[in-house]
Formats: sequence, structure tokens, C-alpha cells
Amino acid sequence: MPGGRLTQQERQQIALGLADGLAYAEIARRLDRPTSTITREVMRNGGATAYRADLAHRATERRTQRRGQAPPRGAEAPPQAYGRDAEAVRAYEETFTSVLMASGMPKMMARVMACLTLTDAGSLTASELVQRLQVSPASISKAITFLESQAFIRRERDERRRERYLVDDDVWYQSMMASARAATHLVEIARQGVNVLVPDTPAATRLENIARFLDFVSESITRAAEQARDILHTKTEPPSGGAVSVPPTTGTA
Repeated sequence: MPGGRLTQQERQQIALGLADGLAYAEIARRLDRPTSTITREVMRNGGATAYRADLAHRATERRTQRRGQAPPRGAEAPPQAYGRDAEAVRAYEETFTSVLMASGMPKMMARVMACLTLTDAGSLTASELVQRLQVSPASISKAITFLESQAFIRRERDERRRERYLVDDDVWYQSMMASARAATHLVEIARQGVNVLVPDTPAATRLENIARFLDFVSESITRAAEQARDILHTKTEPPSGGAVSVPPTTGTA
């Protein structure tokens, strides 16, 4: 499987694949690349509907040039614990962000969510997020407001009275339950339509089938989420012998 950066020709093949309605996995297979590489490439360059090969290639060249320049003071990569490969962690964070974006989360919100999720503590201050993501405080504030409104994160004050933003252990459970509630609402609306369109007519039958399908899915999601909820609270011991002590950040928020 080839490594390294995507070539301009590969980007043109990605654009053609998207135009043909191919899935990321199929485009990746044709290029002999990991699916995560294609997902990250598309999502960081406008998404499936706006991807342009020439624009994506120029944007990548600009990012490469910026990385070659001396980083601003305070922009160093955070120290890695447990012997982790800093470059591999950075690449994985981009992939995780791309997947969140593919699910419908806006880019900056996805970046903040990924950053919080991939920290061992599961929490950071606003200033720590600004430093890690190299964006403005206003961008972080906007992302935090959105994520809080969707119950993806919560905030609390630490011993120094600084606000910290946390990824709640129950966030994925709550997300699944929200999906189940949305499906249940669609069931109710579909069954209203059955009566409007007169039962046993073709359109009404279609709506009834949709309602039955979504009803089953909603119940299944709810049941599975309840049964698996404790998994989200499973604690593991750190790897023995591989831990690297990383002192807490002392910057101000």
C-alpha cells in the first residue's frame, strides 16, 4: 500500500469517484489507500459535494509550507504520555475529526470534540484548546457553545477556579438516545400521514411501512443503548512501565 502524500493525479481520481457517487471505501480501494486517508482528504477540503482536486492540492501545498516554517511560540505539540508517537497521534486526531464531520458536525466543533476526546483527562481549558488547535479564543467559544447545546460536553471549575470543558462518559449513550427519540418522532408523523392519505392506498402503505421500520429501529437502539451503557464507564489501568509523567498545564484560561 503506497504511503506519503496524495498526488495531484490521485486527487483527480478522488474527485471523479465522488462525482460517480462512489463510497470512500471504494475510492480508497481503487487508489490502494486507507479509507481514512480518503475520508480525511475529502472532509478537510469541502466535503463530498464541494471537493475540487486542484483546490485541494493547492491547499495541501500551503499547509506543507506552513509546517516547514518555525512554529509560533507556544505552538509546540503537547508532550505525549505512554510512549505514544506524536505524529501518529496527530494524524489519528485528523482522521477522528473527519469522521465527526462526516456525521454532520461542523468543522471547528469536530476539532474541539476530537481534541477533548483524545486527551487522557478528557478535559481542557479554553486556553489549552486555543494552544493545541492554534485558533482564536472566539472560535473555541463558539464551538464550546454548540457542543454544550448538543450535550456533547459539560463544564466545571477546577481547584484554580478555571473553567474546564469535559467530554462526559455518557455522551455516546445520550447521542444514541437522541437518535432513538428522533426516530420515534418520525414514526408518529408517518402514522399521521397514513390517516391523511387514507389507509391501504399506495402512499399510505409506504408511510406505514416506514413507521413500522423506524419503530423497530428506535426500540432496538434504546434497548441496546440501555444494555451497553455500563461499557462507557469501564476503567482500565495505565500500561505498566510505559507511562510518562506529564505535569498539568499551568497556563491561564
